[in-house]
Amino acid sequence: MLRKISIAALTMLSVVTIDAQKNKNSQLERPKLVVGLVVDQMRWDYLYRFYSKYGNDGFKRLLNTGYALNNVHIPYVPTITALGHTCIYTGSVPAIHGIAGNDWTDKETGKNVYCTTDESVQPVGTTNAKIGSHSPKNLWSTTVTDELKLATNFQAKVVGVSLKDRASILPAGHTPNGAFWFDDSTGNFITSTWYMNDLPQWVKSFNSQNLPEKLVANGWNTLLPINQYTESSPDNSAWEGLLGSSKTPTFPYSNLAKDYKDKKDNIRYTPFGNTLTLKLAEASVEGEKLGGDDITDFLAINLASTDYAGHKFGPNSIEVEDVYLRLDKDLAEFFNYLDTKVGKGEYTVFLSADHGGAHSVGFLQEHKIPTGFFGENSQKDINQKLKEKFGVDKLINAVDNYQIYFDRKLLKDNKIELDAVVDFAVKELENDPTVLYAVSVTKVQESTIPEPIKQRIINGINRQRSGDIQLISHDSMLPPYAKTGTTHSVWNSYDSHIPLLFMGWGVQHGESNKPYFMTDIAPTVSSLLKIQFPSGSVGNPITEVIGK
Repeated sequence: MLRKISIAALTMLSVVTIDAQKNKNSQLERPKLVVGLVVDQMRWDYLYRFYSKYGNDGFKRLLNTGYALNNVHIPYVPTITALGHTCIYTGSVPAIHGIAGNDWTDKETGKNVYCTTDESVQPVGTTNAKIGSHSPKNLWSTTVTDELKLATNFQAKVVGVSLKDRASILPAGHTPNGAFWFDDSTGNFITSTWYMNDLPQWVKSFNSQNLPEKLVANGWNTLLPINQYTESSPDNSAWEGLLGSSKTPTFPYSNLAKDYKDKKDNIRYTPFGNTLTLKLAEASVEGEKLGGDDITDFLAINLASTDYAGHKFGPNSIEVEDVYLRLDKDLAEFFNYLDTKVGKGEYTVFLSADHGGAHSVGFLQEHKIPTGFFGENSQKDINQKLKEKFGVDKLINAVDNYQIYFDRKLLKDNKIELDAVVDFAVKELENDPTVLYAVSVTKVQESTIPEPIKQRIINGINRQRSGDIQLISHDSMLPPYAKTGTTHSVWNSYDSHIPLLFMGWGVQHGESNKPYFMTDIAPTVSSLLKIQFPSGSVGNPITEVIGK
């Protein structure tokens, strides 16, 4: 009798086990959370230039447990912020997704257009309409975050956070639970009515802590003894810019607390802007319960202080090195938080950059490397030559994103053909010794410009929003406004060669030197999640990362 009961029990157990296995096999396996980390203006070589100073749990954790792609480039020009974030999350290029720059010139009205400004929405969390009236309405393509929403019948939760409006809004897509950015007029994180009519309680609670003021209270000094910053130029180099009320670009920045009180955007240029952003990211995990159930959620984070510090001080400054060393510690704490809150191995992270950054002109001059300033007074000079040729002044309406826009109304009123003006201006620009190439955007394909520059111009030109002439400067030529610090925008490796690291759920361990593009990131994440590629995607999954 006992034997019969035992057999029956075993039979029942087998049935239960088989049913459980069948149920498991019927469930689509996905990570609980995807975290996109885009480090603004992070050159690929920063991973290794500061490697010996990094701890084991930040950048090195990504490198030593994840998958590193060492040969990833941006496949378009200009290489600037809004385009980079949009490309990463759409897998597309400006010619298709519609974001032609941080801002561009409307060809019909001649007015400047900022990429996320939307006068049809109201600010939420501030009364400042300029800072708060933003949305993704100018973005034509879907993002991987949009596609996750669509794939889960909008049950997935998506949140974007950044100091910058554009770097929060564009990655989060059209349908997120929220996108939040920093308001310099209040020191709070805000949003717009595109997303909601009132800030969530968790954002209000976060803002009430007044964390920015606490972070800057003790000023900014180097994390390590300053003589250990052997990867950087001496403090107080002539090509560095000034922070706040400082008279010299030197540590310690003891006046930071007062400078922040006087002008809150000063925190952006310090490592504490990154700390603040990651703390908001943690608050969003708690507040929105990201990664809290079986439906995959997505947290899009932009770490923008690396960009502000790069623009201010230049890549070879002790300030920039310190920002990265402190970011490394912040990332270690953030990953540890995710391990505890979501579960180690239960989330997937990718880390990349929206663009890189050039060495400062002064730095290169010190080391006898060819450099200089590009296009100084060119708009004034070319306008004068156009006036002499066509009899009309100020035919150039704007020079933006290394592109020249002509005034359509002036041309029409004076019955001047656009093609004639463009052809004349191109010939004049080719006489400028700082110009490598100048080309009409309608004649790029037939030009003698070599690859990969030609294809990058084609990918970067949006027919409705970009300029009429694309300019390509000589290597290491910076625009005249970058007399100190640095900037970015060009096709060269210092701007286009970006880091790309994956880690966590579903990711193989290893590294590759095979060529890939920024457009491959969204298809790779989409493949990992088994969701549709974004609508304008032109990239391909990086199969060696996900092992299939």
